[in-house]
Amino acid sequence: MLNQSLPSILSAVITLLIAFTFHEFAHAWTATRLGDDTPRLFGRLSLNPLRHLDFMGSLMLIFTGFGWAKPVPINPHKLRNYSPSALMLTAISGPLANFFLAILAAIVLRTGVVNNIPAVGAFLPTPRYFLLYFLYTNLGLMIFNLLPLPPLDGEEILVYLLPAEWEQKWAAIRPYGPYLLIFLLLVGPMIGFSLVDALISPMIQGLARILIGG
Repeated sequence: MLNQSLPSILSAVITLLIAFTFHEFAHAWTATRLGDDTPRLFGRLSLNPLRHLDFMGSLMLIFTGFGWAKPVPINPHKLRNYSPSALMLTAISGPLANFFLAILAAIVLRTGVVNNIPAVGAFLPTPRYFLLYFLYTNLGLMIFNLLPLPPLDGEEILVYLLPAEWEQKWAAIRPYGPYLLIFLLLVGPMIGFSLVDALISPMIQGLARILIGG
């Protein structure tokens, strides 16, 4: 934490304000459009970052690269009454919002207009540095949230895609999902397996190359 430069910390703060807010707003907006007014009743149908940010999750993102926001409350029964795919669409909307933000950053980077613009001050990031940070962080949030483990968005997508006969088996596994996720992220590197190095980082790098070239 102490080794991080001020420009990188500022980039992280601005990025999380935008990335987390749009991610959670996308969940809230999609759920509302699909018949569930729970997010609106809880004040989450908003682009105000204070409605969505979690203090510890924000600090984790700034200083470790991974974090979380407050989950948007939804009523699965209202969503399922609307459509069998509504819960999955609500889940996937958050990662898609992050992907959309990454694409916007990539478009600007591809034009090259920010390549030679210096930082406004000694403690501020250059526009190119910020946009690269913004792009990589949003791609990371998208990929991380698509992992098919609860409480991540990817779990609801997996449930939608699973054959009906597998639902009961998955229901028995689901309570252990958060513990497995914590094990992979925290204990895995201690025993020689890094989920980040093995899966997440290569996917981020691959998508970044596609979006910005090189």
